Amino acid sequence: MILPGATLGVLGGGQLGRMFAMSARSMGYRVASWDPDPNAPARDFSTCHLSTGFEDESAIACFLENVQAITTEFENVPIATLERLSRERIVLPQPHSVGICQDRIREKTFLSRSGFPVPVFHPVLRTADFENLSGSFLFPALLKKSRLGYDGKGQALVQNLPEAVRLFSEWGEVPCILEERVTFLREISVVLGRGRGGEIRYFPLSENIHHQGVLEMSVAPANIGERASEKLRSISGAIAEKMEYTGILAVEYFMLGDDRFLVNELAPRPHNSGHFTLDGCRTSQFEQQVRILCDLPMGETTLVSPVAMGNLMGDLWGKGEPDWSVLLSDPRVKLHLYGKSEARPGRKMGHFTLLGGDAVQALEETRKLLQKLRESRPLPA
Repeated sequence: MILPGATLGVLGGGQLGRMFAMSARSMGYRVASWDPDPNAPARDFSTCHLSTGFEDESAIACFLENVQAITTEFENVPIATLERLSRERIVLPQPHSVGICQDRIREKTFLSRSGFPVPVFHPVLRTADFENLSGSFLFPALLKKSRLGYDGKGQALVQNLPEAVRLFSEWGEVPCILEERVTFLREISVVLGRGRGGEIRYFPLSENIHHQGVLEMSVAPANIGERASEKLRSISGAIAEKMEYTGILAVEYFMLGDDRFLVNELAPRPHNSGHFTLDGCRTSQFEQQVRILCDLPMGETTLVSPVAMGNLMGDLWGKGEPDWSVLLSDPRVKLHLYGKSEARPGRKMGHFTLLGGDAVQALEETRKLLQKLRESRPLPA
């Protein structure tokens, strides 16, 4: 058990690292964040911040000398660095788990071979791999870069095989995965915490609504019924156990109907769709991350109130600082801004949550608030 006063390290300094650091600092821990960006959002709440590449030897030595346990806030940290650190310090989630999730081919292959339901997919490492496609493979389909894709980046809808071959060539023939496009009713997220002893605690399931490939809103609890919810918890727990996973894990699902689901993707960290836990649950996903890393008993994940979350994208800053009175005039709204220095279209700048008596109503009010914010005049410069 690692007690307050110790220093915890986080690799990655974005908003997830920032919220991890906020939770850790509020519990009495010191935090060392490491991100190449000297203005990374996590820096504001870190005891110290290293702004250098993730393979920098001096940064590795600094972490080994000064931190007692290490976690990550995104999956694209070099595995070699995680393995180096894990030889002398606790690193959670473990490097092998992160390695599965940072490559789409490896992730889908792991899930498929382990018996978990996934969309039909085909690894593409070279142009000749398109020739091996089964005649039953359906188009249109999604061509996705195997690494470094997120929030709709590094992927595109292709209408036919020639278009897929052309795009693969334009992308420089980097490893890709071709997936059949799934027609689904809903997208559901399961966020769980698995402790060092194998105990699992599940957060309430959420339903996700996307806009242009990026998560726009989430609402909890997801209105899919207890039987379907239990099925997804069971699958998610089995995935975590199969990976021998320790930490916070998010599993995204496509709901096809009749309690049929496909696993869309895994995230070995807290997840955007779990931000509602900051205000809507007794323990947030970030506090749970701290608790698991420090081998403390996991906190209760009970939902305090039905809650919806709305993402605040950089597009809202197109004409200046948004008018926050639109949100803050409602006493049920909790605003979370990430402290990013530059707003860009498609960049996540913050989020807000709205607690209500009914999930459907909370989602609809969140939708209206987002629209009202888009239509409002910006604050004076």
